[in-house]
Amino acid sequence: MISRQLFPVEPRAAVQSLVASRIREVVNAGMGRRDVLPFWFGEPDEVTPDFIRDAAKAALDAGDTFYTHNLGLPALREALAAYSSRLHRRADPASIAVTSSGVSALMLVAQLLLNPGDRVVAVTPLWPNLLEIPKILGADVVSVPLQLAADGPLPRWELDLERLLDALVPGTRALLLNSPNNPTGWTIRREQQQVLLAHCRKLGIWILADDVYERLVYAPDAGCAPSFLDICEPDERVVSTNSFSKSWLMTGWRLGWMQVPASLMNGLGKLIEYNTSCAPGFVQRAGVVAVERGEEIVQRTVARYRVARDALFERLSSPAMREAGVLAPKPDGAMYLFFRIEGETDSLALCKRLVAEAGLGLAPGSAFGPEGEGAIRWCFANSPDKLADGANRLQRFLSAR
Repeated sequence: MISRQLFPVEPRAAVQSLVASRIREVVNAGMGRRDVLPFWFGEPDEVTPDFIRDAAKAALDAGDTFYTHNLGLPALREALAAYSSRLHRRADPASIAVTSSGVSALMLVAQLLLNPGDRVVAVTPLWPNLLEIPKILGADVVSVPLQLAADGPLPRWELDLERLLDALVPGTRALLLNSPNNPTGWTIRREQQQVLLAHCRKLGIWILADDVYERLVYAPDAGCAPSFLDICEPDERVVSTNSFSKSWLMTGWRLGWMQVPASLMNGLGKLIEYNTSCAPGFVQRAGVVAVERGEEIVQRTVARYRVARDALFERLSSPAMREAGVLAPKPDGAMYLFFRIEGETDSLALCKRLVAEAGLGLAPGSAFGPEGEGAIRWCFANSPDKLADGANRLQRFLSAR
């Protein structure tokens, strides 16, 4: 009999070294408990609007159960190009590829551009999927952390632009940037984008922009977060990935897209074929309707989240919470408050205690990289009553601590 020690049965080293989701670890601790208020996932508490669901039903009733083009239905690519053109510079449908979820788009971009040993610079804290995807392909990820500044009237997350530029040295393959940011809500400023684009253009560095939260911004009349698509040329080394999940309340549909230079499209089509072949046709039909008729949904969602953000921020910034050690920056975008509690340095253990002792489900900051340790993430895409109940539970927990 051949010894298993000679031929170990295990995944390759890059997979073994991946960090398992600490958010899921907390969720598993509360699984099956009906008394837990779940704010741990980045997901709204509303179902997808009727008119979008009806489009999928109609497509299924019409027999739309077959393969589609690798790059997506022409109708959806055209709708997305028109949508992007309204928000940013003019987009050609030929620059749009439809994917089976936003995270699939991120993996496809990594497969398209990254080689083992490539240097990738990421602005952190960051959604764990974004941090781990380059590592699956053998790339090396260098983190540049946002800073929690507390020297003004309100604490805030800030980018040290000079530190980021110093990390983007010759030979760097890509800059990975998510703005508005998950988990902090930090949103890059236009002048920072312009400096970064010029620097990356000079050194031939790809900019991989995760724009999934671009519509969830709360400045008056903002409409959309600053995007590299506003200022780059169509053939530059800039890729934007996006998703239907957040703006149109479609998290479970697993539908996304990407906007890329035309020179990448042939290779991208091959990769989609070998990963998923195509996104489901009936899901894409729902996507067409969401893009063409869903602007009211986006506007209503932003208004709802703004109210939720302000209410939760006010509670976490109250005198009682501050006395308990809570330090809560107010996010400019996305759907999260990422805050610290004085004296708490193990966010995973803290979140498990919150589940067990308070029935409160939050995400540990350590899930978003070492730079997030000591903080916890609260998704505020929920009703005011749920948020108020959650805040009460946190306050009672802290009072008894």
